[in-house]
Amino acid sequence: METKSLNLIALILAGGNSSRMGRDKALIPWEGTPLLRRVGEVAGRCCSQVYVFASRSQSYSTLLQDCPNFSILEEATSGRGPLVAFADALTQLPPADWILLLACDLPQLDSAILQQWAAQLPQLPPDTLAWVPCRDGFWEPLCAFYRPALKPHLEAFIAAGGRSFQDFLSDLPAVAFPVKEAEARMLRNCNVPDDLREMNR
Repeated sequence: METKSLNLIALILAGGNSSRMGRDKALIPWEGTPLLRRVGEVAGRCCSQVYVFASRSQSYSTLLQDCPNFSILEEATSGRGPLVAFADALTQLPPADWILLLACDLPQLDSAILQQWAAQLPQLPPDTLAWVPCRDGFWEPLCAFYRPALKPHLEAFIAAGGRSFQDFLSDLPAVAFPVKEAEARMLRNCNVPDDLREMNR
């Protein structure tokens, strides 16, 4: 089954403050291309539509204006963490079978690996609400697949004070899958300038 027949869409979270990096991570160039655009272009190879959820939507609109199948969703209040941002974005997304949730700072994201992962989605039990890579005992929630049906579970978790993706996924009908070494490299994100220098070696 082709990935796009699943009605798989991508959601990129780009509303963080990037305080540890010292500048907007989404705009940092990687091999000549801003990270946000690079992540979006990779996601677009296996998803029918790519949505960017951000509070700085105007600056990103210019960056992505010539990208097909891209839409920017406005984040009214930033800095509340990725779990809350995901919940807010879900209220603005169109219907879909699955959502590929991505951080905006994954410079080594690989479309071939994403397509291999996505090709396995039809084989999952229908009650599975999340399919998430797991490394060293930890979920990798910002390069993972979610069914929109998890929305009420997510809202209830946040209403009860929950903010941790790790805790949320542990309580959800979620399936973890191990990652190989090459796949693990793809999951590395950039939080501080040293992360970028390390990846460029």
